[in-house]
Amino acid sequence: MTAPERWTGGPVGARAVCVLADNPGPMTLDGTNTWVLFGACGDALVVDPGPADEGHLRQVLAAGGSRGGQVTAAVLTHGHLDHSDGARRFAELAGCPLRAVDPAYARDGGLADGDVLTVDDLALRVVATPGHTSDSVSFLLSDPADPADPADPAVPASAGDPAGAAVLLTGDTVLGRGTTVVAHPDGALGPYLASLRRLRELVAQVPVRRLLPGHGPVVDDPLGVLDHYLTHRAERLEQVRAAVRSGARTPREVVERVYAEVDRALWPAAEQSVRAQLDYLDSLAAEATDA
Repeated sequence: MTAPERWTGGPVGARAVCVLADNPGPMTLDGTNTWVLFGACGDALVVDPGPADEGHLRQVLAAGGSRGGQVTAAVLTHGHLDHSDGARRFAELAGCPLRAVDPAYARDGGLADGDVLTVDDLALRVVATPGHTSDSVSFLLSDPADPADPADPAVPASAGDPAGAAVLLTGDTVLGRGTTVVAHPDGALGPYLASLRRLRELVAQVPVRRLLPGHGPVVDDPLGVLDHYLTHRAERLEQVRAAVRSGARTPREVVERVYAEVDRALWPAAEQSVRAQLDYLDSLAAEATDA
């Protein structure tokens, strides 16, 4: 099997730049994507400053000031350390506010579904997408210059946005390669499935042409990837059901049967997802009993 081409970050269209953290691994793929989003006047907003790596944080700061403006805010998609551990330090370096759902990181205010953050002419809408973690959010970016690819004449303008289609920053809810973990016990499968369905509906309605994930490359087929995620979760759930019926008694035993083809370095993460799936199946059984 040919190894996937390594994602290295860099510009995505005219308004977005990914500064890739140097923390590759089984859970982080090529590293954490820190997204720098630029307004027309050069100011920037940073999504997920990343790990507590001074060199990375200063690279992000330099990127944020590269168009003559300043970083006006930093926000988090969720509180996992590969996205958040350097957030406070970055806010100090940039002299900017830091906002997040998790109160531990909401130094200058929280984030709630429907909130709109602005930088110059850009508007970033908060979309609550719990499941990977309880505090996970995505960000819908409406840009009159279409940050995904402003000069592409082959892409029609979206219905509600005559200047172009939107992009969606998904954190770890949807990755650029592979599928994500449901980080039990904080993460939960029921909310995660609801979040995937919500994103699919949003992508189709807006429309959204690209996903900018928290790890891995840009997703150019949002509907296809979201359909794959939903199908994959349904298939895994059936496999977990079958494993339990065939005698698996512990999450580890389920992992050994259902995730046998997965790199063992990922088994601890798979076990978190299995625990989330078992909890979800228990909740379905309880609902059926109550009915």
